[in-house]
Amino acid sequence: MIPTVAVAYYPEGAGHATRMLAVAAALEARGAQVTLAGGGPGARFVEHNDYDQFEPASVDFIGDYQGGSLLDVVVHSLPNSARRVAQYVGWLRREAPDALITDDMFAAMACEFVDIPLYICSHNASSYYDAVIEQGFTWLLHRHQIHAAEAFLYPSIWPPDRGDPPGITHVPPIALDLSSDGRVRSPTGKPTRVLADGSAAVPDDSDTPESSEVLVVPSAYSTGFDELAERLRDAGHDVTLVGGPDWECVPALLPYLQAADKVVCSGYSTVMEAAVAGTPCVVYPFTDEQHGVSRVIERTGLDGFQIEHSIRHVVRAVGQPLDPPEYENGAGRTAAAVLDGIE
Repeated sequence: MIPTVAVAYYPEGAGHATRMLAVAAALEARGAQVTLAGGGPGARFVEHNDYDQFEPASVDFIGDYQGGSLLDVVVHSLPNSARRVAQYVGWLRREAPDALITDDMFAAMACEFVDIPLYICSHNASSYYDAVIEQGFTWLLHRHQIHAAEAFLYPSIWPPDRGDPPGITHVPPIALDLSSDGRVRSPTGKPTRVLADGSAAVPDDSDTPESSEVLVVPSAYSTGFDELAERLRDAGHDVTLVGGPDWECVPALLPYLQAADKVVCSGYSTVMEAAVAGTPCVVYPFTDEQHGVSRVIERTGLDGFQIEHSIRHVVRAVGQPLDPPEYENGAGRTAAAVLDGIE
């Protein structure tokens, strides 16, 4: 019998969608059926890969709290949170999957009302945050997920660290690779063959992305990246700005990261993709979570990554040598953990 796995992603930023879409593709490569849900900024990316998805009420705690106030959280985020949980409950009951894997706390909460195994795939930790309210909320959230889930899969580019939550299972960083199922494709539109580890081989094709010196990838919450791209060009670098005027949405960013000499980004999902791509990465953080991840990277002294906090310092860092990182793609291990658990 072919198992069906529900895959749900958090609605803040497109990186959550790419990470969970990578897991969905790895599940399909192992013979499972998937049903997707999430919405928010990542919805366009998922639909670009020809997946249908359920879109419950969207929630933006980062925008409401870090970019607004507690009043915005009370007025917008909290009621939408309740709606999102209730809508997820209805979706899970209709789909009746064999398991749910998610990085969305609302989907995890909804799973309490539906008798299916829960798997968490998230790197979040209370140690990333400085504000007491964020620390406390994240700690409580993690304790609930550890208690409710069959496994808490923690994709990280660092080895076990004192800031990691207790009870997690480390997996390598997750990146959206190319699959052979006709959905997630290369930029040429051609499916690729699946390798023995469940990842996919990039096709040898002249239409794959041209090499670029610097790939600049803003997150949903970063600012000033247009200026950063111009400053890098003024310094003599060949720059491709993801989301810029000349950029078109692509099914997977990984081939473009592989074709770049360096990447500049803010979000952890792009950091993980750079790790899998083997491309040196300059991290320019903005949100509390991004700063927290950056502190772990600095503390653990990882090869291939450098943290900078201003445009001037990013430009300087791009001009300096940086060793390439070497990582396995953790999407296959994550998919295997779910399927092994429901056999």
